[in-house]
Amino acid sequence: MPEREDDLSLLVDAARRAGEIAARHWKQGPQIWDKPGGEGPVTAADLAVDEMLRTTLTAARPDYGWLSEETPDTPARLSQRRTFIVDPIDGTRAFIDGSRDFAHSLAIADRGQVTAAVVYLPVKNRLFAAALGRGATLNGAPLAASTRDVEDQATILTSRPNLRPEHWRDAPPPVARHFRSSLAYRLALVGQGRFDGMITLRDSWEWDIAAGALIVAEAGGAISDRHDQRLVFNNPVPQLPGVLAAAPALHRQLMARLVSAA
Repeated sequence: MPEREDDLSLLVDAARRAGEIAARHWKQGPQIWDKPGGEGPVTAADLAVDEMLRTTLTAARPDYGWLSEETPDTPARLSQRRTFIVDPIDGTRAFIDGSRDFAHSLAIADRGQVTAAVVYLPVKNRLFAAALGRGATLNGAPLAASTRDVEDQATILTSRPNLRPEHWRDAPPPVARHFRSSLAYRLALVGQGRFDGMITLRDSWEWDIAAGALIVAEAGGAISDRHDQRLVFNNPVPQLPGVLAAAPALHRQLMARLVSAA
């Protein structure tokens, strides 16, 4: 099988260590910087978690590539069969605001396909995990995605701009909109079945999506980019053209309505 048997255990242990570091900074007024190019804030906690993860994971798997939001990217990862794809803290603004909804997002991609994944919310003590062909779990209990088959009042995690009329044929879908700051957490919640789907139509960084994408798929949900194409990771430019994840029948209905699917 493409995944090393202990890759998931490696990610789980690393995510828990990341949570310990984040907890020491949370609500403690960590130092904050603005990234260049309007890419948002970064804190001392992001950098400390990134350093620990990079050191720990690459020491355990020296033949794996490395892609992280907080590490300068290099082409070296493109020649590796397997690559770590990591967001040290997904939902940094939530972290800064003292919200409990930030997450650590850790994944391993094998030739473009995610094979092991963890999304961990340390303050909530929620650890979502998945391995290719082995299902998805929350704190060890199996997950099952929603089976909703109609749009009417489907619960969708998305920001308001994604439901503007110009994105949809005829009219936006009649869904109940909800929101969480962390993209990884939104995807994990779809895998859990707490929400029927999530939509982001903006280009999205791989480190926000990789772990949650496997959790959705292994829980029985459907996931694609905004053009209804399969998600492929570890690209030269590590971005995906939006993401739509939902119960399978609902995914088909939303995709048929979405203008950008054409």
